[in-house]
Amino acid sequence: MSAQENDDLLPTQTEGYRVSEKKGIDELKNLDSDDPSLIKWKESLGLSHAQERFPDDKRTVAVQALVFQSSERVIRMDVSSPEAVEKLRVTPIVIKEGTDYTFKIEFVVQREVVSGLKFLQSIKRHRVTVDKMEEMCGSYGPKFENQEKTFSQAKAPSGMLARGTYTVKSKFVDDDNNVYLEWEWAMEIKKDW
Repeated sequence: MSAQENDDLLPTQTEGYRVSEKKGIDELKNLDSDDPSLIKWKESLGLSHAQERFPDDKRTVAVQALVFQSSERVIRMDVSSPEAVEKLRVTPIVIKEGTDYTFKIEFVVQREVVSGLKFLQSIKRHRVTVDKMEEMCGSYGPKFENQEKTFSQAKAPSGMLARGTYTVKSKFVDDDNNVYLEWEWAMEIKKDW
C-alpha cells in the first residue's frame, strides 16, 4: 500500500486538541459518588458495570454492519467476521445511479468507554479517489445492545461514465488512534438495481 493510499484513511487532527487521559469504568463510577443524580446518569450510560456482549472477544468495539439506506433499498453489509469482510471485498453491492442514500454503522462497545469514534471512508475508481468522508460518531459507554450512527445524506454519481465498479476502503477508529476495523469492499453503480 502506497503512502497516498494510507493518507486517504488518516483522521484529521484538530490543532491544539489533546486527547484526555483515559479513565477506566471503575474510576468513572467513583467520580462524584456523592451525587445521586450523577450516579443515575452514569448508570443510564452503562457505567454501572463493564458490559460484555461477546465475552470471548477481547475487542472493545465490535463493528457489526455497515448499512446502505435509500428510499428504495436497504443493504446491510455484515462486517462482524473476517469471512463476512472477505465476501464484501469480492462481491460488489449494486447501487442505482443518482440515488440519494445514507450510511449507518452498527457496533457494540464493551468493557470500556470509547472516546471520539470516527468513521473514515475512501472511494476509488481506477485508483483515483473520487470521494472521501470523515464522520465523527462520538463517545460511547459499554452497552449490550447494538449502537448505531447514521451519517449525512449523499448522492450516487449518475451517467454513463459514472457506471462501473468502485473500490471502497472503510475504517472505524477512535481519538487514541485505535483501529477497530479497517476493511475494503466493492460497489457497482448501475443504471438500475
